[in-house]
Amino acid sequence: MNYTDLFRLTLPETALEVTALVVLIIDLGLLRKSSLKLRVAVAALLGVVGCGAALWALNASGGTGYSFEGDLLLAQGGFTGAAQSGILVLTALTLLLLIDSVFTKHVGEYVAVVLMAAAGGLLVASAHDLLVIFIGLELLSLGLYILTAFAKSSGKSAEAAIKYYLFGGMSAAFLLFGFSYLYGLSGSTNITEIQRFIAISGPSPLLYVALIFVVAGLGFKVAAVPFHLWAPDTYEGAPAPGAAFIASVSKVASFALLLSLSFAWLLPNRIVESGQTTLAQYIYSHSQVWSPLAFILLIVSAASMVVGNLAALAQVSVRRLLAYSAIAHAGYLMLGVAVMPSLSGLEVVSFAYTDLWKLAYRSANAVLYYVLTYGLTTIGAFGVVSVVERDTGSDRIDSFLGLHKRNPLLAAVLLVLFLSLAGIPPLVGFWAKFFLFAAVLGVSAGPVPFALVALAIALSAVSLYYYLQVLKRAYVMPAVNETPIKAPAVTMAALLLIAAAVVVLGCFPTLLLVWIGNH
Repeated sequence: MNYTDLFRLTLPETALEVTALVVLIIDLGLLRKSSLKLRVAVAALLGVVGCGAALWALNASGGTGYSFEGDLLLAQGGFTGAAQSGILVLTALTLLLLIDSVFTKHVGEYVAVVLMAAAGGLLVASAHDLLVIFIGLELLSLGLYILTAFAKSSGKSAEAAIKYYLFGGMSAAFLLFGFSYLYGLSGSTNITEIQRFIAISGPSPLLYVALIFVVAGLGFKVAAVPFHLWAPDTYEGAPAPGAAFIASVSKVASFALLLSLSFAWLLPNRIVESGQTTLAQYIYSHSQVWSPLAFILLIVSAASMVVGNLAALAQVSVRRLLAYSAIAHAGYLMLGVAVMPSLSGLEVVSFAYTDLWKLAYRSANAVLYYVLTYGLTTIGAFGVVSVVERDTGSDRIDSFLGLHKRNPLLAAVLLVLFLSLAGIPPLVGFWAKFFLFAAVLGVSAGPVPFALVALAIALSAVSLYYYLQVLKRAYVMPAVNETPIKAPAVTMAALLLIAAAVVVLGCFPTLLLVWIGNH
């Protein structure tokens, strides 16, 4: 890969970085003495324009189909392109929620950090090299730490940022240890070369140690148990637009990376045909490496589903409720990642490489469908919380009492979003879970995946209970204060757009699935 190709692949990130500089110049130079409302609007809209430019650059430079061939530093096309497009759309939505916010006077810096963090997310989603993965993760993570601490007048914001930073530093150390062992074993930082080495030479004890370290480091990024302790405080303490960004964009980027790493275990067809290893040797090596790792991921998945849903039952803060809900959703998604490259049930004599890719793509598309729709819904949920919190001064569940009388449109948006998160048809959250669970059972029909899918369905019923606790206060319980809650026009428009998208995608579920598959 030469520098021309690398520049072409990084056009979206370049567009975001240039936009960040333009926002700083305009806000600090031209609009320094203007009103805060004008500065916020201009900075946020410039950020949205930058996301649009990056999306255009992505479509102009990206290809179709996913490739692991050669010495790529960054992949393009396939689920990588779909994930990057999703990151840009979700970033633009979080910037729209910033308009009319009053938690900071440093709006130019805030938007610049969001755009640079989004650029890190794009790198993470497309990274095909260990060094690029780490650089992208650190660029994304540093931005998230700053966004968490941006509400300088809030003690919770500062406390959450410190906790997030400390846990993040520890996870980065685990990830670097794992990466260093993988480099030491294979002599390369390229994912394909590492996978090729493992397929030819077979597993070793040091490889298992390396993979466990990598799982621990990436488990922190997606807030999976037992690496989830940062999430509740961060979701509660961060400014609402920042919390929405953390809950959506970082999850999409992290799961896109997990999908890339999972796909790396599927050898390109030419490697087997070249004679470097036989098909039987590959399947044996694959099962020896993947089976223990898949078992660990399944345990993490089950623990995340159980802890996230049960802990959410005891929450009185809607932000913390959404945090524990995010942990549970990470568990559902980890289930899809864990079984994706599984070869269980496939005999050597009947093994078809193209069939394996079809199964893997089906699982990858289901995981990506889930995380994109979850990110969209979560942004809307935090938008509703921010409006209620601004009016009442609290995010407690009781703050939503009588919301349907105080702001009927806002209550309707809350109803759609929370029922979608619970997986109620015909909303998009139902189809996200349906496609994911169907893909899991389609790849591996063993008793363990079946039991975990049954557990996930049962815990989805538990999640419905705590979502209904909020909706009960919004629609059933009487209001203590019936003063109307006024939502800013731009924020309300964005929330209505998100709610409409959730309904439309639920009524026509294949729209997004076909779009993902066409990348």
